[in-house]
Amino acid sequence: MIHSLFLVNASGDIFLEKHWKSVVSRSVCDYFFEAQERATEPENVPPVIPTPHHYLISVLRHRIYFVAVIQSEVPPLFVIEFLHRVVDTFQDYFGVCTEAAIKDNVVVVYELLEEMLDNGFPLATESNILKELIKPPTILRTMVNTITGSTITAEIQGVIDACVKLTGMPDLTLSFMNPRLLDDVSFHPCVRFKRWEAERILSFIPPDGNFRLLSYHVSSQNLVAIPVYVKHNITFREGSSQGRFDLTLGPKQTMGKAVESVLVSSQLPRGVLNANLNPSQGTYTFDPVTKLLSWDVGKINPQKLPSLKGTMSLQAGASKPDENPTINIQFKIQQMAISGLKVNRLDMYGEKYKPFKGIKYMTKAGKFQVRT
Repeated sequence: MIHSLFLVNASGDIFLEKHWKSVVSRSVCDYFFEAQERATEPENVPPVIPTPHHYLISVLRHRIYFVAVIQSEVPPLFVIEFLHRVVDTFQDYFGVCTEAAIKDNVVVVYELLEEMLDNGFPLATESNILKELIKPPTILRTMVNTITGSTITAEIQGVIDACVKLTGMPDLTLSFMNPRLLDDVSFHPCVRFKRWEAERILSFIPPDGNFRLLSYHVSSQNLVAIPVYVKHNITFREGSSQGRFDLTLGPKQTMGKAVESVLVSSQLPRGVLNANLNPSQGTYTFDPVTKLLSWDVGKINPQKLPSLKGTMSLQAGASKPDENPTINIQFKIQQMAISGLKVNRLDMYGEKYKPFKGIKYMTKAGKFQVRT
């Protein structure tokens, strides 16, 4: 029924898209934009717009157009009702249904859309059912989001590593739920690039053993969901021989997955002689020569957030440091792709036996730096 969904803001920019079958080009929305230009008011855009190969059915809520792409005739009110249900679900999950809220929770948005439609047909649209499947962002996470400031720059560097042990000459195809997330893709030589360009499907005859099938990055800051937040209070007072160090970590937008192997490090100012800190979990070390503070946190427990608090001793008569230290964080999240990329299916042709297929997602920090 519903082939694709595009979200269009008040400026006429498509800021999110979701495809349940093959990818529909954004150019299909040109018909919608033409109708939008002809309309005297935003509310006057026709809810149903026929095109040569599709129907565009839309609703306007909270200054956002939700545009569904349909390939065959269906009752328009059925689609309109579903779009309103999508908006209501976003509002229930995020408190508001705005462009900023959707971008801040883009991973949750894609998960919700994946559950609400199955191959283009409505599946789970009740909030109580969806909340059993997908954990909503908590009030604590929302509060921390406002406390800890904004993201200066962010991008995701992703790879797909394959381990293939198949006999014969199998021909494989790999498709994704949302291939449009992929930017600047670099392929293994075995991948047929023309098919990827035409259909956004990976088609290849794999080499034997381990190899990197592709690498990619998601460069848009608005689409990068930061999975960990840091609440910090590092202060130095003029004329005082002591400073205060207070640091708390917590998970954010991890879809209920555990944040593991957490390691925090910070290069303290040269005037710091020693650090007397108390970790709520894990262990810390401070090198008085290099001034490097390291805190091995381990796994974050959302019910009892890890913290590191205490004092720093400064050289007598030393002036207040010119700037506060930065905090570097390493972590891993198993079975989660922070980019939102999801494998749709993997098929094999050319051989008669049935292979074992498995997939493992992992998110880990590259250069994750917090300015204090």
